[in-house]
Amino acid sequence: MATSAPATPSLTPSEPRFRLRDLLPPLKLGRYPPGPLNSITDVPGVLVSTQSIHSAPAPTATSTQPNPTEPSQPAEPTQPSEPTKPPPPARPPPTINTGLTTILPRRDWFNSACYAGLFRFNGSGEMTGSHWLSETGLLNSPIVITNSFAVGDCYRGIYEYAISHYSSPVTGLCDWFLLPVVAETWDGFMNDISAMVVTPQMVVRGIEEAHAGRVGEGNTGGGTGMLCLGWKGGTGSASRVVRGVVRKEGDGDGDGEREFVVGALAQCNFGAGYDLRIGGVPVGRLLMDEEAVKKAEKNLHSEVKHDRAEEEEEKEQKPKDGSIIIVIATSAPLHPLQLQRLAKRGTVGLSRVGGWGSNSSGDIFLAFSTAHEIPRAPEFSWTPTVGQSVDVVQDVTINALFEAAADAVEEAILNALCMAEDMVGPGGREVKAMPLGRLRDLMEKFL
Repeated sequence: MATSAPATPSLTPSEPRFRLRDLLPPLKLGRYPPGPLNSITDVPGVLVSTQSIHSAPAPTATSTQPNPTEPSQPAEPTQPSEPTKPPPPARPPPTINTGLTTILPRRDWFNSACYAGLFRFNGSGEMTGSHWLSETGLLNSPIVITNSFAVGDCYRGIYEYAISHYSSPVTGLCDWFLLPVVAETWDGFMNDISAMVVTPQMVVRGIEEAHAGRVGEGNTGGGTGMLCLGWKGGTGSASRVVRGVVRKEGDGDGDGEREFVVGALAQCNFGAGYDLRIGGVPVGRLLMDEEAVKKAEKNLHSEVKHDRAEEEEEKEQKPKDGSIIIVIATSAPLHPLQLQRLAKRGTVGLSRVGGWGSNSSGDIFLAFSTAHEIPRAPEFSWTPTVGQSVDVVQDVTINALFEAAADAVEEAILNALCMAEDMVGPGGREVKAMPLGRLRDLMEKFL
């Protein structure tokens, strides 16, 4: 969803956008095929919604008229007052480009937990609920990804949904425990982040509207205002299908083949253009070299000279380094420690495209499995009770899932870059989308 556009458009025309596979069919990222949607929603049961905002909500009018139903009160005697400070300068109307992405591990996420694991590649960021998730290995919440200043409103939104659906029908009270999972990256270059326009009601709507279709990519959801590797970034997703075997007890008779899906969703807001690589090709360096040649030729034939002030202004306009949130879902039966290991493989996909985890980057990865449904509240007892058993993938056979996770993350990031569009932010800041025509021409030399 997107709200009405502001008077000054936040989006500028871009050339037609394509996902990476549609743009570069000969390019192969890994050995495993994608799912039908090539999206995290290929994992059965996983649901996603994205919402974007491209204008600030209208200010709420406050009436100063007396209430005619109330008796008038005598005026208070005036008292001498101290000189007041001059009002702050008028703030220009905000330019808004932000949103949120809502991921449901399953529709009944409240009553049936998933096994899950976390990995922190670099910790300059936030993912709420992570301590309890690491403590128990259980995910009992939607995963909401948004901008840095909207974490509190999204946290409250998950509670508001849960309260409205799971409070006692008799008393209206809550007798359950819940720690919402909300992650963030900073979109303040393209968005007036201090306007704080994301609301709890958007989270409620996101949970209600989450679906199993292909995830929107580029300038959408929590990735609406994000930047990536020198270009416009945003939200991206991809998946891989791995063939496995389920062993039966006994002599092996009746062993069955099964397909396991690994899907990834990335909110991409990291990296420098020079570092961008696609399929091992140093695309960022090659494109920047092209730009340097064009700029040199332009200056050679121009009488206009750039002074130091202009150079400083250009430097200030460059986007600052950011972060990435990666969510990996799988239908393979993995226990929490295996899922921590799966989450770590997001780092491999990140590094392939040029990410290396800067000091100021919040690179936090979460992996979960939909294979098992863990009841929220088994009957309590002081007596240690064995009442739950699960099948899991054998560690010595897990490599294909690790590889698939790395491949899906790599392609999810590149889909975010390919699907993003040009954008104008506060103060007229403009960030260009990846030039797909130039990218295709460049990559054809290597494919």
